[in-house]
Amino acid sequence: MPSACQQLADHVEAALEEGSIPIILGGDHSIAIGSVSGLASFQRKRGNKVGVIWFDAHGDMNTPETSPSGNIHGMPFAAILGHGAKELTQIGGFSPKVYPEDCVLIGARSIDPEEAVTLKNSGIRVVTMRELDERGMSAVMDEAIWWASRRTLGFHVSMDMDFVDPYYAPGVGTPVQGGPNYRESHLAMEKIADSGKMLSFELAEVNPVLDIANRTAELGVQLISSAFGKKIM
Repeated sequence: MPSACQQLADHVEAALEEGSIPIILGGDHSIAIGSVSGLASFQRKRGNKVGVIWFDAHGDMNTPETSPSGNIHGMPFAAILGHGAKELTQIGGFSPKVYPEDCVLIGARSIDPEEAVTLKNSGIRVVTMRELDERGMSAVMDEAIWWASRRTLGFHVSMDMDFVDPYYAPGVGTPVQGGPNYRESHLAMEKIADSGKMLSFELAEVNPVLDIANRTAELGVQLISSAFGKKIM
């Protein structure tokens, strides 16, 4: 796992060196350790900090000590913040990759008990589904973009497809009912594009074996298009 994350980090950094905005496609969300490491390494050499907007039904803030399952895909947010196994936190030779006051988690609705304590104490801006329901996607995204970019050059977007309600995105490993719908998800990406602050983008947790008529994969491609500026007209 550490070697795969390092290879991904190197690929991301190489793409940035060429002046590109990297798009990272992967299976489980542990790829974020490599994605964010590559971006952070590139910008660190230039004296810049980066933020993260993390779309997910889960917190991904477990460590080996708190994880009920031991699955690394429940640990990547913690790892890029410098918490957890050294093999994961030290990708690229430095830690943390980002700071909690520059990070936003949107869509949370399935958090492990110990993980919830960690999140509350972390300093990350956490937007649960209740808050998203109450305030609406537009207001939440305006704040998230401000939060993740107010002290940084810009931000990495990490989209776990289980952020979206499983009615629209059934092909994920750990679906959780009660997520954003099709248009809310597109609005979030459209606001990202309008901000001009996105430095890299990843989409994770598309499982073709669990998908229905390729709906999740097709929606993922559409969301990427919206994040990169595709408009209705």
